[in-house]
Amino acid sequence: METYAKALLYAIPFFILLLAIEIAYGYFVKNQKHKVFDSVSSISSGFTNIIKDSLGLGFVLISYPYLHEHLALMEIKATWLVWLIAFFVIDFAGYWNHRLNHKVNFFWNQHVIHHSSEEFNLACALRQSISNLIGYFPLFLIPAAIAGVPFEVIAILGPIHLFGQFWYHTQHIGKMGWLEYVIITPSQHRVHHAINPEYIDKNLGQILCIWDRWFGTFQEELDEVPPQYGVLKPAATWNPVLINFQHLWRLFKDAWRTKSYWDKLRIWFMPTGWRPADVKEKYPIPIIEDVYEFERYQTPASNLLKGYSIFQMLFSLVLLLFMFFNYSNIGINGLLLSGAFIFIGIYGYTTLMDRSRFAVWIEVFRGLAGLGFIIYTKDWFGVDSYVAIGSIIVSFYFLITILGGIYFTFSKKQNMILEGAV
Repeated sequence: METYAKALLYAIPFFILLLAIEIAYGYFVKNQKHKVFDSVSSISSGFTNIIKDSLGLGFVLISYPYLHEHLALMEIKATWLVWLIAFFVIDFAGYWNHRLNHKVNFFWNQHVIHHSSEEFNLACALRQSISNLIGYFPLFLIPAAIAGVPFEVIAILGPIHLFGQFWYHTQHIGKMGWLEYVIITPSQHRVHHAINPEYIDKNLGQILCIWDRWFGTFQEELDEVPPQYGVLKPAATWNPVLINFQHLWRLFKDAWRTKSYWDKLRIWFMPTGWRPADVKEKYPIPIIEDVYEFERYQTPASNLLKGYSIFQMLFSLVLLLFMFFNYSNIGINGLLLSGAFIFIGIYGYTTLMDRSRFAVWIEVFRGLAGLGFIIYTKDWFGVDSYVAIGSIIVSFYFLITILGGIYFTFSKKQNMILEGAV
């Protein structure tokens, strides 16, 4: 986990830089594809995902080293050919895992967060799951284990393969000529994220598009069908934690409400969106019918609240980077506590973005808890050993959090501005 944390320490600033470039480009060409709340929500979702993964929160059903140890028919060296074959194996496995996520009710829950944004940009790429608490992906790598592909090869190619899926989440790059026949391009991935009937569940590949072409899931982006983004059952919240478990909660409610015991069992494994007939009739859920004419989610937002949300996101990033920087010194209990502070913070300020009155209690609680922790330990997880006034700066942050939560919830002037904001 420490190696993964160090990799993130370098990867996160790189992703943020690319995001800044895309935002700046959109501004200068007067074709902005980012909206403040949506992008803050997307980036914050990425934070929750890497907190979960870097702390190893989840249960690994089966690991690749275990499969390799028990299934390998031979021992092979990591030659360039082995690396190439391993890449194809990972991409092939990724395609079928992705397809499973789109086709089965239970597995859709861990992927819906990635599709929940009604925009399409690099920030959208960071909407990654925290609900995938059971690690089963190595099962798709059984062929590699049988062939004896070393674990070190899989361990290195895995993150590279994941990071390689970031760049094509953009609307600023058109079709790419002959590359459209080889790799997943922005054009192809725009199709994948679209909710147009022509595009649903298409282009499931991750790096190579050959699997889609072979298995009948390829769809070219059509000039006459501009992609519309989101999910057919809109998330209607900026809170990434809530989005992660919305679909699962619907499944639980439907399984509880249906009178059929058979439906209570099979609902989890039926095609995505399937609901028992009796529940569907009694408890209808609105679904987007016209993808060109639906009300996109937005909440009243003054420029001050937008700026405050960006501030909260950036300070959460600073706390996260420090956690990774000081990973080995904090200790497991400190890492869990530090991660919890950041996680609750994301829940708090995105709930405030939703304009929920409940947000103030979260913000006041975490602000007081943060101040109490600093007073009790006289530090913030060792930050003072690097920056003399580090814990003082963090204390001011928590004070601002308390005041901000109260102000944006109860200030009559601010609420008047928000109510009149678009």
